[in-house]
Amino acid sequence: MNKAVQFFKDWMLPLAIATGISLYLCYHFTTFLKPYGAVLHKAASEGQRLVIALLLFFQFVQISPHDIRLRRWHLGALLVQVLGFILFAALSVLLPAGTARILPECAMICLICPCAAAAGVITRKLDGDLAATVSYLCLTNLAATFLIPMVIPMIRPSSDLGFWTYVLRIALKVFPILVLPGLVAWTIRYTTHKLQRKLMRFAPNSFYFWFVGLTLAMVLATHALVMNYPGPWTLAGIVAVSMVTCALQFIAGRKIGRGRVDSITAGQGLGQKNTGFLIWLGYNYLTPVTSVAGGLYAIWQNLFNSWELYEHEHRGRQRDGI
Repeated sequence: MNKAVQFFKDWMLPLAIATGISLYLCYHFTTFLKPYGAVLHKAASEGQRLVIALLLFFQFVQISPHDIRLRRWHLGALLVQVLGFILFAALSVLLPAGTARILPECAMICLICPCAAAAGVITRKLDGDLAATVSYLCLTNLAATFLIPMVIPMIRPSSDLGFWTYVLRIALKVFPILVLPGLVAWTIRYTTHKLQRKLMRFAPNSFYFWFVGLTLAMVLATHALVMNYPGPWTLAGIVAVSMVTCALQFIAGRKIGRGRVDSITAGQGLGQKNTGFLIWLGYNYLTPVTSVAGGLYAIWQNLFNSWELYEHEHRGRQRDGI
């Protein structure tokens, strides 16, 4: 039994990727389920938002409001995101419509996408700084909420949405699952200490919620790819862009963080993205094809996370002589 549990822990993220892809293909290619595809897609989307809220709730349970503050590496990591986003946005404006523009658009949204809710879960597993990750998550969501509406209309000037309409739509997408879990967790912290202690003891098990969240994310990612298939050459370009931006952000984060703990924390904070938001942003405000980058980014970041967790567990077992 212990071996089965350990196997699941070691391979949970690849298993979730395979499960999510399989679930989507099952209902897409099964005749009697296909008519309900829109309903199932909506359920996957809302289910993922609920899982994100739960993951954030259990992270906020473990930290105090006083822990939400700027760290030294936050500015460097945010500069990588913001400057990269602006650079590729400028390149998109200069290029003609078509594949040439799609690729820098994919790069820019992969860069500006806020930190993932699960980044704190993985950071904690790798012995990083949970509070610093949650602080950076709040910072990147705030930056994305105001920066995206200023830049996207320059690339897609046909949009008739004003700046504050953009801000409101994005804020309504990210803040309910960011602010409410924190408010509930900290209300419990200062009013019901016994319940908070129980939640803190349970919090390490919230890692398993990510199996559900990632499975649902892969359902959405596969849907984005199947419904917006751009052709082999464009797809190959998006694969390359999503993989390179993912790798570079993890590497840059590791370099920006000073010391082992900050290096792990900054790597996860900068590299691990809210890919559900990434897919939504590309689909609704650029072109549906760019949403494919979000689905592919989800695969790359979680394969990397799976390797990191396996290596961390393996080194731990070696130290313990197991």
